[in-house]
Amino acid sequence: MTTFDAGDVTLHKVRDYVWEIPPEGGMRVPARVLASEELLEEISEDKTLEQLKNTTHLPGVQKYALCMPDGHQGYGFPVGGVAAIDAEDGCISPGAVGYDINCGVRMVKTNLTYDDLEGNEEELVDALFEAVPSGLGGGGVVEGDSGTVEAVLERGMDWAHEEGYATADDLAHCEDEGVRHDADAAAVSKKAKDRGRNQLGSLGSGNHFLEVQRVTDIFDEEIADAYGLEEDQIVVLIHCGSRGLGHQVCNDYLRDIEQAHSGLLSQLPDKELAAAPAGSQLAEDYYDAMCAAINFAWVNRQLITHQTREVFADVFGRPWEELDMELLYDVSHNIAKKEVHEIEGEDRELFVHRKGATRAFPAGRSEVPKAYRDVGQPVIIPGSMGAGSYVLCGGSESMGLSFGSTAHGAGRLMSRTQAKSEFWGGDVQDDLRDQQVYVKAQSGATIAEEAPGVYKDVDEVVRVSDELGIGDKVARVYPVCNIKG
Repeated sequence: MTTFDAGDVTLHKVRDYVWEIPPEGGMRVPARVLASEELLEEISEDKTLEQLKNTTHLPGVQKYALCMPDGHQGYGFPVGGVAAIDAEDGCISPGAVGYDINCGVRMVKTNLTYDDLEGNEEELVDALFEAVPSGLGGGGVVEGDSGTVEAVLERGMDWAHEEGYATADDLAHCEDEGVRHDADAAAVSKKAKDRGRNQLGSLGSGNHFLEVQRVTDIFDEEIADAYGLEEDQIVVLIHCGSRGLGHQVCNDYLRDIEQAHSGLLSQLPDKELAAAPAGSQLAEDYYDAMCAAINFAWVNRQLITHQTREVFADVFGRPWEELDMELLYDVSHNIAKKEVHEIEGEDRELFVHRKGATRAFPAGRSEVPKAYRDVGQPVIIPGSMGAGSYVLCGGSESMGLSFGSTAHGAGRLMSRTQAKSEFWGGDVQDDLRDQQVYVKAQSGATIAEEAPGVYKDVDEVVRVSDELGIGDKVARVYPVCNIKG
């Protein structure tokens, strides 16, 4: 097959797993989808391709707009989308980052095996659910005043370290060492700060979760050893973001940009792509506010890590340090970062927008933590509660093919509304229990929304990433306990 017809859109096969929509109308560059035919069938069922074409209208977009193998329809910009835009002559788009700024995942290792955990599942899931606030609205580990929120926004994980919630090793194993130094708390509205004040250290709702997992497969022994992973090991995966604060930052700047740059907006096919021209005051203010929200999200995940360590210490009767509960890595998948990439033979600074896409830098890049620089950046790909997740390594082809990016998860197949009409939370919970997966959530509706059948095949998503060389398989993990909002 050399072409793929998706309604009004025809994609042309560039090579295996690379499909391209040629420029037409106002498209400034081609649109590319990285997928197998099986995944492309699913991607083409909603508005993903239309949204991907729309992103190519953004001023300054370079080479091509991309959809990762897990892509699906989002708000304006597709989830699984990547767009690299010239940081001098282009623009920055809050909608191309998303409402949950620095939604991301981190994995915490332990020296426990599945045998150590077996029989303690219910005690552990109950204790984690009690210790880690979840669900809509307020409630967090730290009830911060305005000074606390300002410090978190400005200093990120440095604040958590100083306050005793993080170790120096945690910072060293976090993307950007857990601090975006461009952050400016003054660029964040009072309303956003107020929304975040009592949410520090909370999962939130939706697809966010804390999952205790078992390493079931090792695909690359050398890299797994560098990452400190081995078969039957127990690890913890934490997935959440910047809560109401990040949502408010996105909303604030979308509205401001719509008013201040209506001329640019009128040239775009979707107002959710509203963008501020590079160098404008709003572009600078949004970037500073986004970086502050990124810092908030890192601290949020760190506080959950702190609570998780305390729970494990209580349940297993040993200090968490003796359980070797060290951070493997923390990586964002809703972000716009200034990065240098080669464009037409020259290095150029770009705003790389990744919305539902994960940075996947290969070995040798200075941005990769020193501990992993010789092998490549860890990439964490969550699956569903019934299918497991993966640890990948930034692949050697990622810089040329995808601006150093790969997928961020399995990717949804159906909306939350549809999921609740097709699944019953109690039945999903019982089915998972039969598979020795213990799930606890604030409501049955949340479990129904996140049923395994709601998601694409994570094995296929990861296979495509591995075949393309943008993210190489290292290990697979399978859920044991899961808590949701």
